[in-house]
Amino acid sequence: MIRRHELRQIVPLADTTIYEMEQRGEFPRRFALTPRCVVWDLAEVEAWLTDRLATARRSPIDRAPHPDVRKRKARPVKAPDQARASASRAESGPARASALPPRRR
Repeated sequence: MIRRHELRQIVPLADTTIYEMEQRGEFPRRFALTPRCVVWDLAEVEAWLTDRLATARRSPIDRAPHPDVRKRKARPVKAPDQARASASRAESGPARASALPPRRR
């Protein structure tokens, strides 16, 4: 039997991820020793890790596709021609100093 602290050292997943995987049947279920103490069967967790390792060696994990950053609403990516124009403005130097208000001391 292992408690949550020991499980975290063995399995590098967040508590919520482990909980969600348990609910889907993808991770060994916890059980309550007392009303305030839950544990996992060490043999089941080790078997799960061995199975995951064997699966990873047989075939790579399917990764999610990268998001299309041009569709995001906050900080959208500029079109290539806009990016070149802003880069050339940045290279031309700082704005005129006279356009800035005088500093107060």
